[in-house]
Amino acid sequence: MRNVYFTPGPSALYFTVEHHLKQALKQGIASVSHRSDTFKAFFAEAESNLRTLVQLPDDYQLVFTHSASEIWEKMTDAFVAGKSLHLVNGAFAGKFYKVVKDLGKQADSVEAPWGELPRYAALPDTEYDLIGLVHNETSTGVKTPLAEIGRLRQQYPEALIALDAVSSLPVVDLNYADTDMVYASVQKAFGLPAGLGVWLLNDRARQRAMAMEQKGLLRQTLHNVTSLINQAKNHQTPSTPNILGIYLFAKVTGDMIDRGIRQIRNDGIYKAAIMYNMLDQHDVLRPFVQDKALRSDTIIVIDSGPRTHHLLDYLARHKMIAGNGYGKMKGKQVRIANFPTHSKEQFEMLADLIEKFK
Repeated sequence: MRNVYFTPGPSALYFTVEHHLKQALKQGIASVSHRSDTFKAFFAEAESNLRTLVQLPDDYQLVFTHSASEIWEKMTDAFVAGKSLHLVNGAFAGKFYKVVKDLGKQADSVEAPWGELPRYAALPDTEYDLIGLVHNETSTGVKTPLAEIGRLRQQYPEALIALDAVSSLPVVDLNYADTDMVYASVQKAFGLPAGLGVWLLNDRARQRAMAMEQKGLLRQTLHNVTSLINQAKNHQTPSTPNILGIYLFAKVTGDMIDRGIRQIRNDGIYKAAIMYNMLDQHDVLRPFVQDKALRSDTIIVIDSGPRTHHLLDYLARHKMIAGNGYGKMKGKQVRIANFPTHSKEQFEMLADLIEKFK
C-alpha cells in the first residue's frame, strides 16, 4: 500500500495525474516550445476548463506564475501606490503584509490571534489601494466566511480586493463580484505537483495596473503583471513556464468538470464533518478552531499538544501522512488536508485511526 498524503501542500496527487503524466511523456509535452501552437492549445484548454469549473466571470483573466507567494510581490508593485490593508490571522496573511513593508510601501494590518478571525466590523475608516485577506489560512485552519468578503467590498468600494484561495480553490464557491483578484497554488486542492501559481484578475485590476504603468509607478520587469496579462491574452507567457504543470492543470481541471464541482464540494463537506464530529468527542485531541463557523473544510487543524509527534508517527505507520503544525505551532498541532483527491473511504479510515489514538 502506498502512503496517502494528507499533508496541506504538497499533498496527494489527483488520482488521474499518473495517467496524464504518462500521456505527456509519450507525446513529448515536456519538450515543446512555449511559443508553439501545441502549448497555446493546452494553455487555452486550461483557461477554458478553469472558467467552467469555478464559474469564472468573463471579465476575469487567468495568468500563470511560478508560485502563489510570488504574486504578493507582483501585486504590491502593480497596485499599491498609497497604502494597503491586510487582515492577518495566520502565517501566510502575515507574510503578504511583510512583503509589502519590505518593498517600502505603506501598509496597515488588522490582526487576530491564531485560530480566530479579525474583526471585520471594526476596520479602519481609511482609503486603501489594495486589501489582502486569506479565505482559508493554511497555517491555522481558519475559514473566512464569504459574507465578510462582501462586507469588505461594501466598506471599501474603491480598493482592490485580493483573495488568497491557495488552500480552497477550486472547492470554494466564490462570488467573484466581491473580489478583484483570486490566487492559488496547484499543489493543494488541485492535486498537482508543485511549481505553478494560478492568478485570476478582473478588468478593474488590469485597468489599475495599466494606470500605474502609465504613471511610471510600475517597474518594467519581464514578469510584471501587465506583461503576464498581455502574453496570457495570446495563451503565452513572457518566458518559459512550467509547461508540464500547465498541461497537467488543463487535464485535471477537465477531469474535475466531468466529476462535477457540486459533487466535489459536497464530498468535501461530508469528509470535514466526519473529522470534526470525531474530534469534538475525542478523549485527548480537539479541533484547534473553536468557532465552528470558522472551521476550514479543506485544512483541518488538530490541537494535539505534546502528543503531536506520537500522532504523526502513529498515522505514518498506517501509511497515512499528515502535516505538522506550521511556524510557531510546529510540534503542537497536526494539519490534515481535505482535498478533492482524498476519497470518502480514505477519510473514514483516517478518522477511525485518529479516534483510536490515545
